Amino acid sequence: MDDDLRSLREWRAEIPEPGQEWIIPQRRRLLTRIRGRGRTLGRRLLLVGALGAAAALAVATLRPEPLGPNPANTPPVVQLDSNVVLAHAAEVVGRRKSTQVPLPTQWHYTKTLEKQPNSDTVRAGEGWMRYDGKQSASLGRARLGQEEGELIIRDVPPDPGDDDLSPQQYDAKLRELPTNPRKLLAKVTADRHWIDYPKEEGVPKSAAPDADRAYRVIMLYLSRYGSMPPRLEATLFRALALIPGVHVEQGVSDAAGRSGLGIWREPAGGGPRIYYILDRDTYRYLGARGVWLRDEFPFKDSEHGIRKGAVWSTALLSSVIVDRPGQRG
Repeated sequence: MDDDLRSLREWRAEIPEPGQEWIIPQRRRLLTRIRGRGRTLGRRLLLVGALGAAAALAVATLRPEPLGPNPANTPPVVQLDSNVVLAHAAEVVGRRKSTQVPLPTQWHYTKTLEKQPNSDTVRAGEGWMRYDGKQSASLGRARLGQEEGELIIRDVPPDPGDDDLSPQQYDAKLRELPTNPRKLLAKVTADRHWIDYPKEEGVPKSAAPDADRAYRVIMLYLSRYGSMPPRLEATLFRALALIPGVHVEQGVSDAAGRSGLGIWREPAGGGPRIYYILDRDTYRYLGARGVWLRDEFPFKDSEHGIRKGAVWSTALLSSVIVDRPGQRG
């Protein structure tokens, strides 16, 4: 036990204190965000190796401090020492084996679950996205007597005003990042793609602190699939630890009921608390969870508003590279 505690202290010592350069306010608004606009699931929910913590680490670092509401049918959550968890995650993912970069003509298959805040229904979905982003595929509605519907393949036209990228473009941006945590954080913060896009008609630009944008972009990279070099993945975790206000909670559940580690940070503009949920043992992304901390009535209509304690959640059940649409690996 003494050796284990000594190792934990050494992991934590590797994480330097965040500098003021990461907290400069009044920049352009955060553009990397979760948007439910009916886009292909395969493009919005791309898996990458993410973080978590082993059970022994979680027990050694937990602090019994309840956070936020605890709606019915959800497990209790406990805050962990984020610096220790992130440092340990970096150590583990840095030992992963490198993977080959998928071919542009290969496809990324995903199977997901999603639960909306005002519904008890958990909806399943699956889809395919070609790695170069030029086509997507999904199954049509099943016909009577058939288990699944016809495979429908669609072309994906370019959208120069969108901030989303193809799997291949995400991979290219990742490989441009430095493997020094502070340099990586500076590059992510200053990346004009996440500052200037999307260009949406009628949506005014607004300022957002650099720390908000850096956190969202790093978590976006960590929750998407890619052939990420292990050393770079470890650097992303170490850069995440430099951002102030990052929290880790144990016992956060996804839409499939799987309990894992929830990574969250309160955004400057408020809104629901969004957790990125990660497996405690494999350090893989499981899904997301949003918890409303106050009542929200966007249309000034109490019937269609969202009450405090409401939960939105997703689960990523499968994420693999395949050779053709319709294939599940």
